[in-house]
Amino acid sequence: MPDIGSERGFSDFVVYVDESGDHGMVNVDPNYPVFVLAFCIFYKGHYLTRVVPSLQKLKFDYFGHDLVILHEHEIRKEKGDFRLFKDRADKQAFMGRLSTLIDDSNFILASCVIEKHRLSSRDELDNPYHLALRHCLETLFDFVKEKAQEELVTHVIVEKRGAKEDDELELEFRRICDGDNKYQRDLPFSIRMAAKASNSAGLQLADLVARPIGRHVLNPAQPNQAFDVLKRKFYCEGGRQAVGDGYDQWGLKHLP
Repeated sequence: MPDIGSERGFSDFVVYVDESGDHGMVNVDPNYPVFVLAFCIFYKGHYLTRVVPSLQKLKFDYFGHDLVILHEHEIRKEKGDFRLFKDRADKQAFMGRLSTLIDDSNFILASCVIEKHRLSSRDELDNPYHLALRHCLETLFDFVKEKAQEELVTHVIVEKRGAKEDDELELEFRRICDGDNKYQRDLPFSIRMAAKASNSAGLQLADLVARPIGRHVLNPAQPNQAFDVLKRKFYCEGGRQAVGDGYDQWGLKHLP
């Protein structure tokens, strides 16, 4: 079967984006003074055949249907649909299943963590979201160039937040892709906004990975089982076979 997607100018990859923390600078939460942006880069073939079916199976097993939307905050606080756990062991079994699903899902992570309490320059203080977005898009370009797909369009899917915020984000996204980046060239990315109700598997996985990244940057010495799974997925200098923390300030940027 011909690759219709590439014939139409689309790359083999799709990116799902989510955030953790507040990007506002007025009232910085002393317990979580960071803003995290996480790009989950999926090979479309793997996403269709492995990731989506695995997530649907998890939902049918635990909820009996697939309308539940996995949300890290609600799972952690056991709110809404996630009040179903019979006891601590039941929740731990669910979390173990979720961790295995993420571990088995073959995606690449590109993330940027803004330590808001350490920012100083005027440009940085203006909008941590825009600062993180630029770094993540530049890393994404490094990745698609490595895969020889820099001439094809890769779609970047972000969750809707509100009309004003969405308009500002789309404007900033297009400005970066129109040349306001460290490469000073057009970047081959197209943004799409999706409502949470779209029940996108990719957006839900992006939601689950963002907070563990922020917790790791805030306190690297603290045990963080979720991050231990994720650190094998970061885009690395030297490729996926790189050892140690080759992802640091590469696939995982933290500023300043």
